[in-house]
Amino acid sequence: MFAELNELLGASPERPDAGKFTLLRDTRTDGSFLVHHFLSFYLRAGCKVCFVALLQSFSHYSIVAQKLGVSLAAAKERGQLVFLEGLKSCLDLLFGEEEQPGQPSPLQFLSGGSCDLRALFDFVRVSLSATAGDSWKGPVLLVDDLSVLLSLGAAPVAVLDFIHYCRVCVCCQLKGNVVVLVHSNEDSEDEENELVVNSLCHHSDLILWAEGLATGFCKDVHGQIKIIKRLSLRQAEQDLVQVYQYKIQDRNVTFFARGLSAAVL
Repeated sequence: MFAELNELLGASPERPDAGKFTLLRDTRTDGSFLVHHFLSFYLRAGCKVCFVALLQSFSHYSIVAQKLGVSLAAAKERGQLVFLEGLKSCLDLLFGEEEQPGQPSPLQFLSGGSCDLRALFDFVRVSLSATAGDSWKGPVLLVDDLSVLLSLGAAPVAVLDFIHYCRVCVCCQLKGNVVVLVHSNEDSEDEENELVVNSLCHHSDLILWAEGLATGFCKDVHGQIKIIKRLSLRQAEQDLVQVYQYKIQDRNVTFFARGLSAAVL
């Protein structure tokens, strides 16, 4: 996890929030560093994590997590991390072995039998439901990234229904947290993706929006991030918006006010 980002969010692994839906959004840049931050943050906090990884392999996430001081393999072994490797599941479902009786694939909609994401929701619900002997803190659902479901053929309504049921189950019933990454491009003609992004923005407690620089590539500034705290969702107040620029390093990400990069000063 990145200590500077924790300070900006007022977050601490000793006191993780409960019942929050966090939307990670990226435009003209790669916001995966935010996924790695929250994955390591919640594992360090002692939370039970269900990670629906649709974009990269387990080894990729494991290598990055190792740099951040977290072992995903150890977390899986002790039952703290439930990892769905979407790439492998897709290949197994479409070209590999037949599914085992009574154990349908979480990505069952790819086979054409059903257009909804009920199997994926059932996987999340079962993975995060408390069992005897569990000593983990609140459960966490992490999805990287939701836009892939649309690319695989899921309908926008099915994706939004999936997130709605996950919010009710994880945030409301289990008092846990949901963190989801989506790609967006305001100039894109992909109306389905933008519909999903805009709908999720309206229901988020916190939005972290990573954007590429309007001026293009810069060696010392990799992008800017908007931190939008949705105060209007629960109170009669305006949303709190903070804007920072950032630079990604090998094992850390530094944040600074716009125009105050160390290279400029």
